[in-house]
Amino acid sequence: MKIPRRDFLKAAAAGSLAATLPLGAAGAAAADDRAGDVQSDSWMGWLSDHVRLDRMTLPGTHDTCCTDPNHGTEWSHTQNMGIPEQLQRGIRFFDIRCGRLQDQPGRFGIYHANYYQYITFDDVLDQTRSFLGQHPQELVLMRVKNEHELTNDQFTSTFENYVTNRGYADLFWFGDHVPALGEARGRIVPVLQGYTGPRTLLRWPDGDNDFMSNQWFELQDKYNVSNDDKRAAIVQHFDKALANQDSGKLYINFISLAPSSYNVFTWPKYLADQIVPTLENYLDSHRPQMAHLGVVPMDFPDFHVTAARELWQWNFGWFHQARSV
Repeated sequence: MKIPRRDFLKAAAAGSLAATLPLGAAGAAAADDRAGDVQSDSWMGWLSDHVRLDRMTLPGTHDTCCTDPNHGTEWSHTQNMGIPEQLQRGIRFFDIRCGRLQDQPGRFGIYHANYYQYITFDDVLDQTRSFLGQHPQELVLMRVKNEHELTNDQFTSTFENYVTNRGYADLFWFGDHVPALGEARGRIVPVLQGYTGPRTLLRWPDGDNDFMSNQWFELQDKYNVSNDDKRAAIVQHFDKALANQDSGKLYINFISLAPSSYNVFTWPKYLADQIVPTLENYLDSHRPQMAHLGVVPMDFPDFHVTAARELWQWNFGWFHQARSV
């Protein structure tokens, strides 16, 4: 008897999700009852507490808060969706660039280079906390970078002010390793770039416009190169992730590319159209392997809905099976 497609998808989901839920009859029953209900706003809740971030695929955004070309130019415009909608769409990595907030010491403004985006770090944290309060099984991996008009010591003291004095201590997970979901659900896992303090936390790799690495991360962020070089770098980094599934490091593969002389000053929204197909083609050609790909920050995921959705669905084996039916 031929199984209807819808029933097949639900059955396949149940089989995969049962493996991620607690063992026993209750876990299996929960998987069977809810198998068809995985949603973008709550997809992490389907995964076991024991799954580490370095064993996952996380959709992300590059220059997460740069949503308005009036706050700079189209050069600095990288997103259309704000943080609440990105979270609802399944995005779980944010790229947050901090700088001096005029006449307000102890607080960050969010910048793209020297363009203030008219959103503060308080706004970023409050919006993220609101979402996590409603979705306590989710978490957010957040790069926090010293971007504009702050020494590293000033950046450090301002970040510490948020933790110790501004009421955000309980929102962050700090540690010396890439955590499992169960360690950090409901919180932000910060990755600091420019931090000089003694706090034990994850640090962003040193370097720029290249492949970079440290004890926690393998990073591709070649943003000022030709389109062909960028496409090659994306594929190379995904291939490296696939070849090192048990490395214990979290791979981060930026799909974004900046306007430059290499691409005749094409704005990011048009560059995304030129570069994201490389991601889509890679997902299509490697779907049967069902391997984790790491963090994939994009520009304008709302223009490339299928790719963004497939990234979080990549964590579930049933998705790969379903696409082959």
